[in-house]
Amino acid sequence: MTQADSRRPLVLDTRELGRRPGNSLRLHRDVEAPADFGTDVIGIEEGQPVGLDLRLESVMEGVLITGEVEATATGACVRCLEDVTYPVQVHFQELFVYADRAAYHREVAGGDDEDELHELDGDDADLEPVLRDAVVPTLPFQPVCHEDCLGLCSECGARLDDDPDHHHEAIDPRWSALVNLTEAGSAEDEKRN
Repeated sequence: MTQADSRRPLVLDTRELGRRPGNSLRLHRDVEAPADFGTDVIGIEEGQPVGLDLRLESVMEGVLITGEVEATATGACVRCLEDVTYPVQVHFQELFVYADRAAYHREVAGGDDEDELHELDGDDADLEPVLRDAVVPTLPFQPVCHEDCLGLCSECGARLDDDPDHHHEAIDPRWSALVNLTEAGSAEDEKRN
């Protein structure tokens, strides 16, 4: 486990909440998006605003954090490469367990790491991996600028939405020799007439 740095905006200090089950606390934070918060095609750019509405609740095992993330993801249309914006609004809930409870859980589980435990680092809860796991899967796998985007011309790369009647005369290379013969034949016919 990496040590949480409480100076980072996505690390919450839970001391104010206390360890008494039933205590709760509501927070709103506007933070900047961390690096690599998306996929190669679309994501929330580093430094862009991310709004967090959070509810922290003390429970027997640790601190249950429930919240909502609001942001705007940007990327490129996979059909025409135009810029795309995508509103992100994701709900999440995660239990951050106390260190002593986490040690007990690992002992009882016998090294079975199927369930990833999010452990409090002292009183700090690092939300970055939780938010990444909540947000990234909700982003479109193949974002498009609009549902009926025609994409780009495979011959010249022209954007087909700008010119829907765009086309190229394509001659099958296997028949190109015959085209040359018919052109030559037409030229001879014209000479005769």
